[in-house]
Amino acid sequence: MPTVKFRSHGNRLPPQAIRITVPGWAGGKDPRVDGSHEQPWHCIPFSESARYGLELVYPFDDDLTVSSIDGHVRLDADWKSPPGDGLTWPPFRAFGEDLYSYQLSLDLEVPTGWAIRTEPHPRYYTDPTNTTPLAVPALIRSDWWPMTFFCIFKAPPVGVTHVFRKGEPFMSLIVVPADPELDLQPMTADEAAQREMRARRLAVSRDRLADGTKWLSSTNTVFDGTYRNMARAARARSSDPD
Repeated sequence: MPTVKFRSHGNRLPPQAIRITVPGWAGGKDPRVDGSHEQPWHCIPFSESARYGLELVYPFDDDLTVSSIDGHVRLDADWKSPPGDGLTWPPFRAFGEDLYSYQLSLDLEVPTGWAIRTEPHPRYYTDPTNTTPLAVPALIRSDWWPMTFFCIFKAPPVGVTHVFRKGEPFMSLIVVPADPELDLQPMTADEAAQREMRARRLAVSRDRLADGTKWLSSTNTVFDGTYRNMARAARARSSDPD
């Protein structure tokens, strides 16, 4: 597990582990029972992905609203006087016609061979109001780049307003291998046959594996805990020293 070190300037808040908030951006407290409305946190792959990295939280007292007017980005906030810390002020600037930037005043360092990838915060994908800012992905090779970061955001479409509020997360950061070095190959006939056999066995055993976890949502969608139960069992096996 790589060590992530940080330094920040001004009143910027340090990164923190992503927090699944329920009720909140991850959905309501509806339990997994018949008649409940399905919620993002019900999905284990989404929840595990959401918690995978770090989040940055908006530190300023005044809200910032972002909109698109006549083909240009509009940034509205009461920034008042510069704080006198020598940092860029205001910290948000238009960046071309469809983008805008935020001077994070944050430097992150990861070991050689690793990099920092900026991502939209997972609440962007669950927000029914469409007000969550959209961070543009970027890969920062911070082992040799000691500069403080800035982040680029995509402006909202016409008629939509993105909002930054104090205490709300606005982007996420994950630590990834600096070079993926993927070797993409088709499965051999034997490998494909083995995977298919495992899939069929799983399908046949699904009722047993999902015992006591099946439920029907308010939209008449059937859910069960097969994946959740198998994930729990896999974690238990991996942590068993024997």
